[in-house]
Amino acid sequence: MPFGVLLTRDAARDLNELYDYIALHDSPRKADHVLSEIEKVFSTLSEFPGRGVCPEELLSLGIREYREVFFKPYRIVYRVMEKNVYVLLIADGHRDMQSLLQRRLLDA
Repeated sequence: MPFGVLLTRDAARDLNELYDYIALHDSPRKADHVLSEIEKVFSTLSEFPGRGVCPEELLSLGIREYREVFFKPYRIVYRVMEKNVYVLLIADGHRDMQSLLQRRLLDA
């Protein structure tokens, strides 16, 4: 049975901001493509929630309950709880992920 894939409020905002940025600085067509590909990633998480890896930045702190998958250069960080996958963060991998993960996941 497939897992539910749910975006947190922060992750939904990340996705909207990413879409708007690409549409403005590249093209709406490119933004649609990126959104479609990220949605495909969500579909695979529904079927295979354990497929991701632990983010290096968290693994170095001994934190193993979060996982991530990639649609380069974007990193999608999530957590599996019961029969749901909670997407917590969608970010460009070029960002300072250590600070972003700490603010978003550890300080919450």
